[in-house]
Amino acid sequence: MTLYSVLTQFVFELLGTLVLVLMGDGVCACCSLEKSKGKGGGWIVITFAWGFAVMCGVLLAGPYTGAHLNPAVSVGLAIAGLFEWALVPYYVVAQMLGGFLGAVLVWMLYRDHYNETPDEQTKLGTFCTIPAIRNYKQNFFCEMIATIVLVAIIVSFNDAGNKAGLANLGPIPVTFVIVALGMSLGGTTGYAMNPARDLGPRLAHALCPMKQKGGSDWAYSWVPVAGPMAGGIVAGLLGIALLSV
Repeated sequence: MTLYSVLTQFVFELLGTLVLVLMGDGVCACCSLEKSKGKGGGWIVITFAWGFAVMCGVLLAGPYTGAHLNPAVSVGLAIAGLFEWALVPYYVVAQMLGGFLGAVLVWMLYRDHYNETPDEQTKLGTFCTIPAIRNYKQNFFCEMIATIVLVAIIVSFNDAGNKAGLANLGPIPVTFVIVALGMSLGGTTGYAMNPARDLGPRLAHALCPMKQKGGSDWAYSWVPVAGPMAGGIVAGLLGIALLSV
């Protein structure tokens, strides 16, 4: 990958994450909010759109940053020796800021529909994840396992054998990984797998003015941060073994 300045990498990691959340939270708003033309689109629409959202973020940021778009990915790659630790703080800040701004844009686009939607949980669910059954230990475990799968696959893309076969496919493999994870493992927690996808938008929910908004569920907010980060760490450690075989 061509080396770019830290500022350039920061900007494009921010923009890539912004696009990911704009389109990902956007489909949640489209399928959930009252009087939206997409209301009732359902889980299949949401999982495919999230996959395509990741693809668009990767297309934008990939040439400049490798398009981590996720603190768990940055940390996992650094642990596996595939990314510089010195750049991790810059990437994480960019990702968090991008996630926040992407969610604010979703609110701006769907502002009228938020005000037409009376259910507080529906509104919150367009910004961040909510567990189907609240069990913090189990929710943490689900997020960790899903993120281990995600980051381990991303690490495996860096294997010499995989690079030759996957290099010409660009973001397509990770697009379908996201879709598959959402369809198979997403039913328990909403498959955050990304602290920037959840914490930044949760903060946006807290700050954006809406009728009948309700709380931002800060009691749960640690799960989609700690679970994915633990998953990224485990996947990075697995990657050390994987890439040394």
